Amino acid sequence: MSQDAEEPAAGSSLFSTAQDDQAKKLNTLIARAMRLLGQRDHGEAELRRKLLTPPQPFSRPSAYNAKSTGEARSKVVPQVVEEICPQLVDQVIAYCYQHSWLDDEKFAGHYISGRSNKGLGAQRIRSELIQKGVDKEIITQALENCEIDWCTKAYDLATRKFGQPLPTDWKEKSKVLRYLLYRGFFQEEIQAIYRDFED
Repeated sequence: MSQDAEEPAAGSSLFSTAQDDQAKKLNTLIARAMRLLGQRDHGEAELRRKLLTPPQPFSRPSAYNAKSTGEARSKVVPQVVEEICPQLVDQVIAYCYQHSWLDDEKFAGHYISGRSNKGLGAQRIRSELIQKGVDKEIITQALENCEIDWCTKAYDLATRKFGQPLPTDWKEKSKVLRYLLYRGFFQEEIQAIYRDFED
């Protein structure tokens, strides 16, 4: 009779251990998400990708612990990286949305502001946001809502790089054109710096 009483207890403790293990993994992922979002804003796709990538365990080079190279080689033990469950990541993403830590629209707005201040044009910023997995409609809306004068940004960038007045010689002018195209400005914006900013 005492054996029968012990069996369900053992079964229930095994079940609660599995639940505790899941809760521990979930809490670890939430802490990781908070750390990533605390460093800088992320879009949902970028955060999801980072959370699905198992963190690489830090291991001190064995040469620190070993006195000879032969000893160091014999003590190297490969560490097993545990896969991360996509369902847990879904729960963490939902938790982040619930607490307003994650918002692709805000992320796109902040990203546009930050990158434009570093001298990048709308075309390059759009491309970067697409690579980060932000929806194209959200990007278009964010670019329309931002109050950035791209022509002025292009002019300021060109005069910082090439001086005032901007070169009008074709060879030098083509350098300005290539530079601004590389930075992500549109052809019309580049033409406007010669047309609209002439003294």
